[in-house]
Amino acid sequence: MPLSNPLPLPPVMFRRSRATTFFSHGQRRSRWRLPRWLWLLLLGSAIGVGAVVAVQQKVLPPRLTAQASSQLSTAFDVAEAERLRLAQALTLTTAQLTEAVDARKVLTQELTASRSAADRQRGDLAAVVDALPPDPRAGAVAVRALRLASSAAGELAYDVVLTREKATARPLAAVMQVVVTGDSSRRGETSVTLPPVTLALGLHAVLRGTLPLPEGFRPRQASVRILSGQAGPLLGMRVGLVK
Repeated sequence: MPLSNPLPLPPVMFRRSRATTFFSHGQRRSRWRLPRWLWLLLLGSAIGVGAVVAVQQKVLPPRLTAQASSQLSTAFDVAEAERLRLAQALTLTTAQLTEAVDARKVLTQELTASRSAADRQRGDLAAVVDALPPDPRAGAVAVRALRLASSAAGELAYDVVLTREKATARPLAAVMQVVVTGDSSRRGETSVTLPPVTLALGLHAVLRGTLPLPEGFRPRQASVRILSGQAGPLLGMRVGLVK
């Protein structure tokens, strides 16, 4: 006869069976492993770091210590300050050089203008000398004009214009000797020879100056003589009144 309440079967019997894997060492092996490309990357990085360290040790200069680095920084600061100082000095020197060049240009222009004025004055003087009356004495040196005056200081002021009839490129060395005739408080009328005046005569010359007179001497006239040296022959002469 059939059972009215059959016993329930165990649940395991109705579950799906699974394959069971057995390991030889008795442990379960992990399924996760590093990829091959990651191993190669790590290996390459290690080789690169080693190569860099080797190059730094063998090829590149040794690394500086803290003290050496501080000394190098100080030396760099000093060199930079010196560079700035030299740059400022160069700028100042350049400015001074520019000013000197500009001043030289101005002086050159002034010198050119002075030379032009001197040339014009020489031309004017030559024209004036040519317009003066000739010397009545036909000597090697002609006294074309003569002006004499006495001063309150006891001096004889003179203005003499001389020309050469046959002038050469070489100046003529000569001496102007002035003999003054007048009244002296001690000796009465007398003549006094004043100190000689040396000159180098080219085509023409204008002599202007003063000569000392004896104390108490009142000049009336003077004879201007042009000599070839202190005691040389007479080259020209002219007599004039003293004003």
